[in-house]
Order: sequence, then structure tokens, then C-alpha cells
Amino acid sequence: MPAEKLLFFTLITAFLVSVILSPIIIPFLRRLKFGQSIREEGPKSHQKKSGTPTMGGVMILGAIAIATVFMIGQFLTLTVEVYLLLLVTLGFGLLGFLDDFIKVVLKRNLGLTSKQKLLGQLIIATIFYIVIKKLEFSTIINVPGTDLGIDIGILYLPLIIIMLVGASNAVNLTDGLDGLLAGTAAIAFGAYAVIAFNAEQMDIAMFCAAVVGGVLGFLVFNAHPAKVFMGDTGSLALGGAIAAVAILTKMEILLVIIGGVFVIETLSVIIQVISFKTRGKRIFKMSPLHHHYELSGWTEWRVVVTFWLVGLVFAVLGIYLEVWI
Repeated sequence: MPAEKLLFFTLITAFLVSVILSPIIIPFLRRLKFGQSIREEGPKSHQKKSGTPTMGGVMILGAIAIATVFMIGQFLTLTVEVYLLLLVTLGFGLLGFLDDFIKVVLKRNLGLTSKQKLLGQLIIATIFYIVIKKLEFSTIINVPGTDLGIDIGILYLPLIIIMLVGASNAVNLTDGLDGLLAGTAAIAFGAYAVIAFNAEQMDIAMFCAAVVGGVLGFLVFNAHPAKVFMGDTGSLALGGAIAAVAILTKMEILLVIIGGVFVIETLSVIIQVISFKTRGKRIFKMSPLHHHYELSGWTEWRVVVTFWLVGLVFAVLGIYLEVWI
């Protein structure tokens, strides 16, 4: 089967699995009373979302795993890289599931402590590094849009840890409005699918296509007004997955561009905290940034679509730097 069709059918397979799972899992989550708790300090308009089923990320994870294993196993070979991608995705997804479970079922609003979550992320990142080290993976960092490569040697371990932990947390921060993360994640993974395809890394490209299909299928039920939220189960998994993809495609720096929306969201939180602690003043009406625009009078749908468009611009820029230059 031609490579382009493989990507298309992988995406469609994941989309269909996600869509088929949703009507089964959403009522199940509702019966178990796995409803989202809305923070008191959040926008007042969000209070009406209280009780909406969360932990819907299990649908995304199921779609990604099934489509990836079936399509790659059927038409290519399940490589170590594919298993690594699934390890990181499902590992971070399990971490997020535990966080959601503690919040929703055990009624501990903060979920896992920051130390517990960080420990889990570090364990997964370390396992990932050990495996790629055994594969004699290159420690050269490529500069996008150039032929320049920098070998950072032993510093590659902390880079991997920073990328996996940082990306999972950054993507998690972006999951604050109906459809916001699902749309931006689909765009970012779509960009990496194009880049991996261009680099003839079909296994990674098909994994990315599976993620795109999974989140688009989820988006059918997560678009405003959302019938389900992905929770940390989905957001942590997607963040870890995109960092792993960036590493395995040797496009580490490019993640800052393709994941530009996630970077901006994270910076808005950092700037807000630093400003408040040093000056006693807030820069934004609320952080992450998407809440600032909400409180500035934008409708939720307008904020989401605007962020999707910004994400698309970053994705096209990333593809341009790597594929067309």
C-alpha cells in the first residue's frame, strides 16, 4: 500500500475507534460519577461545566494504541521506536489517570502531589533514555532550517528529561477550554507526521497519524459545549508523546516552534507567577493565557479557534523549516 494511503487509513482507523468508544465510555463515566470539579478561582462561566465526565483521555489512548499496533503491525514492523512511543504515551497516560482518579473518585482536588507526579515522569523519562542509549541513539541536536548539528553528549539525558517533563506539563496547561487541546494537538502531531514522512520514518509518521485520528475523534464529543473532558489522562499522555516524537525524529528544537501554543501558555503562567511574587501585580487577568482572553470578553469558541489558527501557523512554520528549506 502506498505510504500516503497508510497514513490516511491509520488516521481514519484511530478516528473511528475513538468515535465508537465515546458513546460507550462517556455514559460509563457519567454512571460512575467521574465528573469534573471546577476550580473556584477559575472563570465563573466555567461553573456550569461542573459534573461533565472527565478521564475521557482513555478513549484517545485506546484509539492510538489500537490503530498504531494494528496498522503498523499489519503493514510495516513494530519497531523499538514504536514501542517507545507507546511506552511514553501510555505511561504518562497512566500517570494522568491516577491523578484524575484521585481528584474525582477520592475527592482530593489537587490529585497527585507535584513530587509524586514528577517522580513518575522522571521514571518514564529515564526508561526512555536507557532504551535509546542501548540503541546508540545520536546525541546530536539539529538546528532547524540549517545543516548545523551540535553533539551535546552526556547532556542529552537532562535534555530528554526536560523535554518529556516540560512538554507533558505544558500541554496539560493548555487543556482548559472545550476543544482547545484536542485541536492544537491534532495540528502539532499532523506537522510531525509530515516531517517523519519526509524523513522516511514511516513508523513514527503512522503513530502521529494515529494520534491525529484519536484526538479528532475525541473532538467530536469535546467541542463546545463539551460532553466529555480528556483530563490529565489525555493531556499528560499527549504532552509526553509529542516530546518523544520530537526526540525520535531528531527534531528536538523544532518542538518549541511546532508546539508554540503550548510554549506560550506555559510562559504566560511563569510570567504571571514571577510578576505577582516580585511586584505584587498580575500581567494577565488570569493565566494560562486562554483564560485572559475569556475574561477580556472573548467567547470560548473564539478563543479556541484563534489558538487553533496560531497553532496552525506554528505547524506550517515548523514544516517549512524542516521540509521545504
